[in-house]
Amino acid sequence: MEDRTDRKTFRSRLDELVHTLREEIVSGHRIPGEFLPSEREFSKQYQLSNLTVRKGLELLVAEGLIYKIPRVGNKVIGPARASGPVRLQFGYYTSIPRETGIDRLLARFREMNPDIEVQAVPFTNESPDIVKQYLDNGMFDVITLNNNHFYTYLEQDWTDALEPQQPDPDIYPFLTDSFKHGDKLLVQPFIYSPVILCYNREHFRDNRIPEPDGGWSWERMFDIASQLAIPGERLGFYYHFLSANRWSVFLLQRGGAFEKEANGRIRLSGTGMMEAFRFCRDVQEHFPILSENISNGDAEQLFIQGKASVIMTSYFHLNFLQDKPVQFDISPVPHFGRPATLLMNIGLAVNRGSRQKEAAMKLVRFLTSETSQLSIRRQTYSIPALKPAAEWVGDENMYRPSRFSLFREMIASFHPFTDLGIGDKKFRTIEREVKLYWAGLESEESFCSRLELLLSPSEETL
Repeated sequence: MEDRTDRKTFRSRLDELVHTLREEIVSGHRIPGEFLPSEREFSKQYQLSNLTVRKGLELLVAEGLIYKIPRVGNKVIGPARASGPVRLQFGYYTSIPRETGIDRLLARFREMNPDIEVQAVPFTNESPDIVKQYLDNGMFDVITLNNNHFYTYLEQDWTDALEPQQPDPDIYPFLTDSFKHGDKLLVQPFIYSPVILCYNREHFRDNRIPEPDGGWSWERMFDIASQLAIPGERLGFYYHFLSANRWSVFLLQRGGAFEKEANGRIRLSGTGMMEAFRFCRDVQEHFPILSENISNGDAEQLFIQGKASVIMTSYFHLNFLQDKPVQFDISPVPHFGRPATLLMNIGLAVNRGSRQKEAAMKLVRFLTSETSQLSIRRQTYSIPALKPAAEWVGDENMYRPSRFSLFREMIASFHPFTDLGIGDKKFRTIEREVKLYWAGLESEESFCSRLELLLSPSEETL
C-alpha cells in the first residue's frame, strides 16, 4: 500500500515539474534563449532523481519547448511554431569559408538556436549591383559586405537597403567608422586585414640575409629579391600584379590622394600619383604575370612550392598556407619613406526588408561575439574585428608566425581605398583602364589624358 502511494506521489511530482515548466514557457514567463536551472536543482526542489528529472525534460524537448545543449544545459526555445524553424538566407563572399571557418561557426549557431535554420549561399557574382538586386528581391537576410562595396552603397544612395545596427565598443573603432553613414552603423565589422609581406625564413637563413622589418624601402626589397632569386627556379619577390588590393598600396604610398583642380577635374600628369602608376609598370616588367584572378591564391601557391621567397599578400590570403610545410613569417610592406598599406574590412549587413530581422540580427551578434571571433583567431590567420579576440594570447593549435601580432603596431599606417580621394566607381574605372599602359601598349601621355577625362566630372555637372 505504501509503495503504491510512493509511486503516485513520485508521478505527481514529475507531472508537476513538467506542467509547471510548460506553463512558464508557453505563458512567456521563461523567455526564449533563457537557460533552465540545472537538473540537480530540479532534483532537490521536486525530490526526484537526476535521471527522472532528465526524462521529464526530454518531454519538453520533444514538444519543441526547450533544447538540450550537451555539457551546457537546457535552453528555452519558446512555444513550438506551427510553421517550423525560422529560415535565414546568408549570402557571403566565396573566400569566407577559408577566411573564417564559417561552416563551423554556423553549426555552433544552430546548436545554440535550434529554432533558426541558416542556409549559407556563396555569391555567384560579388558585384555590388548584383548583390543589391538580391537584397531587393528578398533573396538574402544577411550578407557579407566589404568596405569598397559599402562605398558603392553610399555613392548610389542605396543605404536604405541596410538595417542600422548597434556599434560594439569592443570592435576596433577604425573598422566601425568605415561602415557608418552619418551616425548610423549599417554594417557590423567581421574580419579585417592590411596588406603585408610574407617571407620564407629558410631562404633568408640560407643566404644569410637579415629578415624584413618595417623600415625596409622598396629599393632595398628589390635588392634583396635579386639576391634570393635563382634564375629559372625561384623568384625573389612576387605579388598578384593585376589585383587592385595589391597595386593600390603603391598609389597610397607614392601618390597619397588624386589631385583635383578647382573645377573638380582629376589631374594626373606630373603628379605623385602618376609616379605610382609608372612604378607599378616598371615592377611588372621584371616579373611574370601568372594569373588574372587573385582568388585562386597564385602568389601563395608559388610561395608554398618554394618558387617565391617573398610575396605581398594579406592575413586573409595567409589562409592558403594553413597546414603547408613551409616556415614563414610576416612583415609590414616596404615604403618610399612614409609607411602606408591598404586596409581591407569585411562586415555583416542585415537586409532592411528582411521578414526575419530579429533572427538575422541574432546571427550577426553571434558571428561577432567573443566566442565566434576567438574561433576565427584560433582556427585561421584572419584578424577578427573584435579587439579582445584579435589580441588574444594563449596556446596555439596551429602554426602561427612569430610576428603574427604586428598588425597592432601597424594600425597608424592603415588606409582604406577611399583615402585615394575617389569613390568605388572611379576606382573600378582605373582598375579596368590601367592595363593597357602597364602592358606597354599605351604611352604615358595618352594614358594620362584618357584617365583624366574618364575620372573627371562631365561638363553637365561642372
